[in-house]
Amino acid sequence: MTKKPSLAVVGATGAVGTVMLEILSSREDVWGEIRLIASARSAGKKLICRGEELTVVPLTPAAFDGIDVAMFDVPDEISAEWAPIAVSRGAVVVDNSGAFRMDADVPLVVPEVNPDDVTKRPRGIISNPNCTTLSMIVVMGALHQEFELKELVVSSYQAASGAGQVGIDTLRAQISAVAGTAAGTDAGDVRNLISDLGPFPAPLALNVIPWAGSLKADGYTSEELKVRNESRKILGLSDLKVAATCVRVPVITTHSLTVHAVFAKEPSRKAAQDILQNTVGVHLVDDPENYKFPTPADVVGTDPTWVGRIRKSIDDPMALDLFVCGDNLRKGAALNTAQIAELLAVEFSK
Repeated sequence: MTKKPSLAVVGATGAVGTVMLEILSSREDVWGEIRLIASARSAGKKLICRGEELTVVPLTPAAFDGIDVAMFDVPDEISAEWAPIAVSRGAVVVDNSGAFRMDADVPLVVPEVNPDDVTKRPRGIISNPNCTTLSMIVVMGALHQEFELKELVVSSYQAASGAGQVGIDTLRAQISAVAGTAAGTDAGDVRNLISDLGPFPAPLALNVIPWAGSLKADGYTSEELKVRNESRKILGLSDLKVAATCVRVPVITTHSLTVHAVFAKEPSRKAAQDILQNTVGVHLVDDPENYKFPTPADVVGTDPTWVGRIRKSIDDPMALDLFVCGDNLRKGAALNTAQIAELLAVEFSK
């Protein structure tokens, strides 16, 4: 019998790491040993994975000895330092940070779109895309295969959890702060009722913020540039035109996006619906006559990308407009990382 490969989960005690353990427990059992790794302050904690109690070990070079695949969900600077160390100890790294995404020698992989790229890893590292990109890219990859994508105009509606646990805690605290006076509260009042902005530049409760990420050149944010650059790399379209505006909304979990997609071949609404109805990793909900379409409340806790509101552009026969939602902690982070690792598990098992 072929020996199952070993797996390390680095950042096992974090928000995405917690979801990762749930995903590993619910998917096909392709792993032998699963080793949980975190910072020294989390070492010794007991966590459950696949019904087994596992003890978290500290992040050290020796923690990767005997590991075939290491999944990283840690800040960029930790990945930048420790992923090469894991590779030097014999592991292939699947990294969920932004440290290596645009490195020419590191593939950026979405298994439903470009699975073969997992073999092109001269540095021994594979990157997981940003959660915003992942919330739409499976849908766009399927439509690109049929109609040849030329241009994207995207607006995101990003959940507080995209800013980490502090984002979730901040939104909940702000909701509590305004709840007692909500009946008489308007947007102007919110500024006076909320004193702690947390990681956000403005109140998020009863508000939307046209800002996600950090400031980059010419007024763009890091999140907006990730949508552009990562979409190009995943789809293999270096000249794809992408315009993105990223907005933070008062939702705990699940990112949503409106997408205006222009193609080289003329699409139809029916053809797009048929394609997406039969695309692995996509759930089509598109019945506007009965007010059925995806919302974050429907999508949270699920694995597929949900898509609806598909329309052929009134003013451009080569374009489609649509709305997508994806749980940013599952497909947007932990699930895609696990799926990449499973591709490697098949490779190691040959």
